Amino acid sequence: MLEDLYQQVILDHNRAPRNFRKIERAPHHAEGYNPLCGDRVTVYVRFADDTVTDISFEGSGCAISKASASLMTEILKGKQRAEVDALFEGFHALVTGQTAASGQAEPDLGKLRVFSGVREFPMRVKCATLAWHTMRAALEDSQKVASTE
Repeated sequence: MLEDLYQQVILDHNRAPRNFRKIERAPHHAEGYNPLCGDRVTVYVRFADDTVTDISFEGSGCAISKASASLMTEILKGKQRAEVDALFEGFHALVTGQTAASGQAEPDLGKLRVFSGVREFPMRVKCATLAWHTMRAALEDSQKVASTE
């Protein structure tokens, strides 16, 4: 039953991705590519006073990749940089099956927990994390294409 709900959330965000658009003149943006399955994503971010004021993405890929990017943009909007970093680490730990660093509080991942089953499929972990690595590259103003390799 819970697995069905998770699948519905992923399919919904794949069919109708949130924040799927280009932010014109976005001060932070990066491109990401997953060579294993061909997923491509561009993430756009606006920051003000150390807070994500707007975030969006464009690209093409599998349902997991698109849904992950969609949910990521929803959860990160309005978050401060430290929260963004903690959510990145928490999401990465969730999908890879790792545990949070000792003494580090786990962030509230909310709907992102729908990706917990991805850890059972190592090839899909890269699909789920592509947008996250790309978002991090955008915040670091990296000129390199973010990759899952």
